[in-house]
Amino acid sequence: MSDINIRIEGRTGRITLQRPRALNAMTYDMCMAIDAAFRTWRDDPAVDLVMLDGEGEKAFCAGGDIAELYATGRRGDYTYGRKFWRDEYRMNAMISQYPKPVVSFLQGFTMGGGVGIGCLGSLRIVGESSRIAMPECGIGLVPDVGGSYLLMKAEAAARGGGAWIGSTGLRLGPADALLGFADVFQPEAAWDDLKANMAETGQPDTAVLNGPEPDRLKDLPSIARHFADGSPAEILDSLKGDASDAAQAAARAMERACPLSVACHIEILRRMRPDDGIEDALKHEYRFVWRCMEQGDFLEGIRAQIIDKDRTPRWSHASLAEVTQAEVDAMLAPLGDDELTFPA
Repeated sequence: MSDINIRIEGRTGRITLQRPRALNAMTYDMCMAIDAAFRTWRDDPAVDLVMLDGEGEKAFCAGGDIAELYATGRRGDYTYGRKFWRDEYRMNAMISQYPKPVVSFLQGFTMGGGVGIGCLGSLRIVGESSRIAMPECGIGLVPDVGGSYLLMKAEAAARGGGAWIGSTGLRLGPADALLGFADVFQPEAAWDDLKANMAETGQPDTAVLNGPEPDRLKDLPSIARHFADGSPAEILDSLKGDASDAAQAAARAMERACPLSVACHIEILRRMRPDDGIEDALKHEYRFVWRCMEQGDFLEGIRAQIIDKDRTPRWSHASLAEVTQAEVDAMLAPLGDDELTFPA
């Protein structure tokens, strides 16, 4: 497959995304190829380590290729999207729980589906250009592919921090990403040597060099407190009452995002317990995405941001204050026979 290069080098299984013009956006076929490779290498004695990277300087993976999701959803076919997300989430869980080291090199943008393959492994490396974000609330989704699991860790770092990052789509620089999306900063000029050494030895190189100082997340304690309690509408009002630049930027971002998505994202984080694992998070996320085309704002969000590009989505709610708890509960209710499962 020309979009992805899967091979074994030395003691390492290597997966390179090869769609640089599309910012290495991941198609369903790419997702399934990654899934198959991980399954094959799990019991292969010739493979000691799995390495993920992407071609080009602009992105490791800027998300999923959602054109087909939009096209099928517009035709009233919701089964394709549900199948895509189900299979992708199972792959995300496998990466997170993989018995061998999984190393990722996250240059440029890592967003959405890219987080699901690049930020759930055992050694996540960022460099000077790295920008990591979960911008799903801006298109009528919620942070998914295990994003709520990572953001729950941010909640632990500062109560309300995960809700801030997810509700606003905040872009994290390389130092900020160390909050829970990455492990190590390494100058990108050293990456080729690191990759070659790890491929040959099959062992992760965990050397840590001095990275940049944190930037946006210096505001974490002061902004996170707004998200710690209260309804989403009350959180927004609290932010508006804070004159700091960071609070005002967060308020503007929340107002641009889909109100139903923001409310459901905050609710997911509040429902998760400290001892919940990746599968628990993915189950919550899947309940939302299973319904998001038929009952939510996903198709309108994609129309406005990707298809027509008018950047003026007509959300089903004019504001966060209009979203009721009953609507949130309905979007996140168990799915019965359609609940996400994780076959052995």
